[in-house]
Amino acid sequence: MAALNVRGVHKQFGAVEVLKGIDLTVENGEFAVLLGPSGCGKSTLLNVIAGLERPSAGTVEIGDRVVNEIPPKDRDIAMVFQSYALYPAMTVRRNITFGMECRGVPKPQRDEAVSRVAALLQIDGLLERKPAQLSGGQRQRVAMGRALVRDPLLFLFDEPLSNLDAQLRVDMRTEIKQLHRRIASTIVYVTHDQIEAMTMASRIAVMDRGEIQQFAEPDTVYNKPANLFVARFLGTPPMNTVPARLTANGSLLAATIGQTSLPLPPQPAAARAYVGREVILGIRPECISDSARRADVPDIRIEAEVEVIEPTGAETVVLVRLAGERLRARVAPDVKLTLGQRATFSVDTRTACLFDPHTERLIA
Repeated sequence: MAALNVRGVHKQFGAVEVLKGIDLTVENGEFAVLLGPSGCGKSTLLNVIAGLERPSAGTVEIGDRVVNEIPPKDRDIAMVFQSYALYPAMTVRRNITFGMECRGVPKPQRDEAVSRVAALLQIDGLLERKPAQLSGGQRQRVAMGRALVRDPLLFLFDEPLSNLDAQLRVDMRTEIKQLHRRIASTIVYVTHDQIEAMTMASRIAVMDRGEIQQFAEPDTVYNKPANLFVARFLGTPPMNTVPARLTANGSLLAATIGQTSLPLPPQPAAARAYVGREVILGIRPECISDSARRADVPDIRIEAEVEVIEPTGAETVVLVRLAGERLRARVAPDVKLTLGQRATFSVDTRTACLFDPHTERLIA
């Protein structure tokens, strides 16, 4: 039995259709991330799942129940908000237990739940403080503690780390991931942060304009994006996507950009239909470098003009121009390049992708 089934869900606000037929199945124990740009519909979808918004069409099942007509408090869910939503006049202990008090849970049971959750989240020493006396990270732990004491079938996280500074976000990502491993509960997590999605998710649902573009494991979404939107959205910097002509030499295929031919690894059978035609070549910046990363990487070399140099410390991102097309490469920080220089780069095409230029979908 899946923890969550969303079937054909539409949501309209007046004449604006925000969700356009969403289908999503999240298995028990899974950490599913809804990822996408602002306005793509991810928070609206979470609100529909939570019962804070009613779908215009379609069904939402949590566990084995259709919950369209069931209020949020009876859906067996717990939600962690971006704004923490703590009661400022209550102590941490009361913030965590207040919902249990309202449901008539006996005090010994409440005390046991607080002790368990406080130890799990390492907030034992904060129970008598009020929210104003806590840091942002501590407040977020309290908000998670309030959700955890419910022991629900489904946890919903709505961009819980967006108000934290960069270093604290890194720490909290690790804590939430470790927490998920310990409690093995089902989580649906909304974010616009790609790093959060890639590091935490079991599967990522990439959304755009009210539709799920791809729902797959992080490695698949990154290396085999379903379409050009996913390819260009995932990655910092994102995948290079450039027009190329697909050519063949017997069974071997190559992507030709101007006068430069890049041999490709074995491609799906469907790619043969594109020989002699224009395709979109997708190749990650880390696959264009100053030298081959491993001895077994084919030695494919290109010459390209350096247009922009962006040192980041651990590496240098370089924008180059090849036959009129711009591509980003990643080189070692000690590689010295100058603007306008024609430099030689090594290309690893083993994870290169081909897209149909008309449908923008992966050729698979």
